[in-house]
Amino acid sequence: MSVLVERFGVFAEGFWLTLQLCLLSATGALLLGGLVAALRICPVPPLRAVGTAYVTLFRNLPLTVVMFFAAFGLPVLGSNADFLRIPLLDTVFRRLGTDLPYFRFAVIALTLYTASFVCEAIRSGVNAVPAGQAEAARSLGLTFTQNLRSVVLPQAGKAAVVPLGQAVIAMIKNSALAGFFGVVGDLSSAADQLTSVEGEPFIPVAIGISVGYLLMTIPVGLLLDRLEQRRVVAR
Repeated sequence: MSVLVERFGVFAEGFWLTLQLCLLSATGALLLGGLVAALRICPVPPLRAVGTAYVTLFRNLPLTVVMFFAAFGLPVLGSNADFLRIPLLDTVFRRLGTDLPYFRFAVIALTLYTASFVCEAIRSGVNAVPAGQAEAARSLGLTFTQNLRSVVLPQAGKAAVVPLGQAVIAMIKNSALAGFFGVVGDLSSAADQLTSVEGEPFIPVAIGISVGYLLMTIPVGLLLDRLEQRRVVAR
């Protein structure tokens, strides 16, 4: 178990990089998932079909396949995901600005994959809103966008918060795949470096990596429990 103390810096660096990856991916997934959810419930059939096709595709593909296409398909198409080198943002998340694009590829893959589950979580919240609420808003002359923004989503958010949190927790655990697709320095690649390259015993390293992921997932789970309790009391 001495490896946990002697190589604490490696674990800490891997934790920090994985946390950055998860923060960026979760933000992107919430934004994209919200947009796709709007398409899914849009009254315009072609737009609704686009949203349905997106969810059907990414929800039924393994994340490994999505990661593979992001890491190896985008370079073939001539893209290094440079559009993620957003000024100011790349100073906080320095890996966005490096010449090694695999961090950006991992963000794209996790965002695209998780957004499909975020979309369905939001849609389930929307379906939980009584139909009479939307009908009353339409009778008052509100447009679809106004109805969605002012009436449906505020109520749907309360029902969707727990499924959204579960999607984020799943995304944090899924981020472990990033190290196998070229992201150097995260928790999973740190485990590979310590065990395969430096010959450290696997069990202590696995325990250290597990603790790192638990430090990210347990607080989210506790927050979800707290929000769920408050929602039950509010009823």
